[in-house]
Amino acid sequence: MNRATLTKIHMLLAAFMFPAALMFLVTGGFYTWGISGSYESHDYVVELDRPLTADTDTLAAIAERELQRLDIKLPTGQAKVKTIGTSFHLDWTGSKRDVLLEPTANPLEAKLVVKETTWYRNLVQLHKAKGGMLFKIYATMLAVALFFILASGFLMAWQLPKYRRLAGVTAAAGTLLFFIVLALS
Repeated sequence: MNRATLTKIHMLLAAFMFPAALMFLVTGGFYTWGISGSYESHDYVVELDRPLTADTDTLAAIAERELQRLDIKLPTGQAKVKTIGTSFHLDWTGSKRDVLLEPTANPLEAKLVVKETTWYRNLVQLHKAKGGMLFKIYATMLAVALFFILASGFLMAWQLPKYRRLAGVTAAAGTLLFFIVLALS
């Protein structure tokens, strides 16, 4: 691939994917420091025919039925059962809401917690792959584009004799730093 074509693809991909890259950069950077946004939480009592068991499909069906009754959209992520000792609860996370279903002291009642994300927490949830299939495809496109942007930037530097040594030394230093930080973390 000639340098002019490589440069043009590099620039256009960078410009096209900039908004998504910026979202991932901001949410990832802040998340590293514990800034992850917040929720607005609502609790509901669910009447049961029989006590809850730690079966994911059963708990998800109960949560889905109750959410439909409340006219609340289902979370975009996957439902799973979390256990701590002898207690358990359904944890169903998504980009716009999280749902928790857990037993109460009354075996014929359960507690349903619906946590609606704030605008920023929604972005964090998307970063954490809690969105729907469309956003997952978009995030994969970003990953491929970022690989190409980085690879093409390195190749463009490598093609110029005056930058070849600097590009090689910088790539080696970056690789070394990566493994040092990885080993110490």
